[in-house]
Amino acid sequence: MAVEAIQKVTQAEAESKQRRDAAAAESKQKVLVAQRAAQRLLEEARGQAEAEVRQMLGDAEAEAARLAEQVMDQARQECETMKQDARQRLDQATQLIVERVVNR
Repeated sequence: MAVEAIQKVTQAEAESKQRRDAAAAESKQKVLVAQRAAQRLLEEARGQAEAEVRQMLGDAEAEAARLAEQVMDQARQECETMKQDARQRLDQATQLIVERVVNR
């Protein structure tokens, strides 16, 4: 009877060890699956962030080009105004020179 009891205890211990080993293996597998899923999510998030950054850079470049064009248009207008003012003064200067030459 003692032998049977020892065999039952030994069998119970073996089954317990087998269950622990199976649970540990299952736990490791779940951790591995979770790590892979987390890695995929991280890569997706990076990809989305990179796409957003590219979009933001593209938008910023387009806005900068638009603003640069506005500045250039304004500069062209100011140059044209300055040319017109200079032409008017040129006429006045010509008249002034003619008057001085004639009055001498």
